[in-house]
Amino acid sequence: MSGLLSKGITLSHMVAEVPTALENLLEIPDLGGKVDKVEVTTLSDASKKYIQGIKDFGDLEFKFLYDNETATSNYRVLKALETAGTDEQFIITFPDTTVFAFSGAVMTSIDAAKVGDALQFTMSLTLSSDIVPTDPTGV
Repeated sequence: MSGLLSKGITLSHMVAEVPTALENLLEIPDLGGKVDKVEVTTLSDASKKYIQGIKDFGDLEFKFLYDNETATSNYRVLKALETAGTDEQFIITFPDTTVFAFSGAVMTSIDAAKVGDALQFTMSLTLSSDIVPTDPTGV
């Protein structure tokens, strides 16, 4: 395959061990993270030397169209997870069935809006686990 369209990417949270998709997802964050470099230069070295440190994914920010109409609407569900204050499990699934699983604490914020804009909100996730990728099924 020479490319993959982003259409069909889903973000799910776990409800009683069952992945439940969050509707109206607009944007997912980078999933690679950055590795700190740790200097290990000694007084006898002619140039600086480094080793790899700890990977930092930072906070993950997901954008959604705002929906608060029912108990299962995306904003209401994520706001309830934020209020609970517990770490939750999430799964991003790509159209080719590649999966990225991780856990973290939810924070929500309503995005700025101008005249004629569709209302959006951001879910920020402070990670409490690694992001664990799983290759597509059947490959």
